[in-house]
Amino acid sequence: MDLLALADFNLVARHGGFGKAARATGRPKATLSRRVAELESDLALRLFERGGRNLKLTEEGRALFERTAALLAELDETAAAIASGGQKPKGRLRISAPLHFSQTAMGRIAAGFALQYPEVRLEVTSEDRSVDMIEEGYDLVIRVNPDPDESLVGRVFLRDRLVVVASPDLPRPTGGRAAPGVARGASEAQTWQVKTSGGRATIKIEPVLTLSTLITIRDAVRAGVGAGRLPISLVSHDLADGTLVNWGEIDAPEVTLWTLYPSRRLLSARVSAFLDFLKQAFPNGTADELAAYIGR
Repeated sequence: MDLLALADFNLVARHGGFGKAARATGRPKATLSRRVAELESDLALRLFERGGRNLKLTEEGRALFERTAALLAELDETAAAIASGGQKPKGRLRISAPLHFSQTAMGRIAAGFALQYPEVRLEVTSEDRSVDMIEEGYDLVIRVNPDPDESLVGRVFLRDRLVVVASPDLPRPTGGRAAPGVARGASEAQTWQVKTSGGRATIKIEPVLTLSTLITIRDAVRAGVGAGRLPISLVSHDLADGTLVNWGEIDAPEVTLWTLYPSRRLLSARVSAFLDFLKQAFPNGTADELAAYIGR
């Protein structure tokens, strides 16, 4: 595939027409038209719907544009950085992050990063679904306990653990009785296995509320309606102040937060800068550091 022809195709697709691309870049319209036609011939595909006043991408053209635009931008960025003798972070940085981490910490992180790197345009989307980084154009994703993926590489930058907490006014059940509980979603287990100073134990709950976010669960638990299963980083200040009590740590592997990016792409200066910024914010990656960052 002719890289120059591919770059010209991206110019036309981005600007929405040969004339608009020519005026915006100073390139001859005839040259852009010829190169796109050559690319279509090489691929044996029609990339644009011609006719009428507007130029529209075909389905194949749209797929090619979505898959190559970010890669070409990265090549341009790398060449510019080498030519200038440095790797100064600049350009757009798209990140997908989990809802809870976004609500508790990402605002401060994003603001601090923007102040330190004003030439990077940071865009953060908060969502818990598993995104397709290549298809959706993300440079970096943050995920909780992600499934193994050979197409991605990354690192753990934070570790947390789940505990069962309740208001000190709520008596801990005995004799196998169930305690009122605040569940996260309808599928929340009604039996929690915990580790305590006295050994392992089972806590049965009878859900009285079903909520969808950890912050709303914490607020409901603070109000005394029932026990909840929450990250220690979110309730450590409450435990220290005595406004909540710890009924035990969930007997399960720790919660890990990962930064992930596609292994087949160059690690850009802006992604490297963001990874370094996270390392500065959480040098040891502990739940205590996250709790201190979140505050009260």
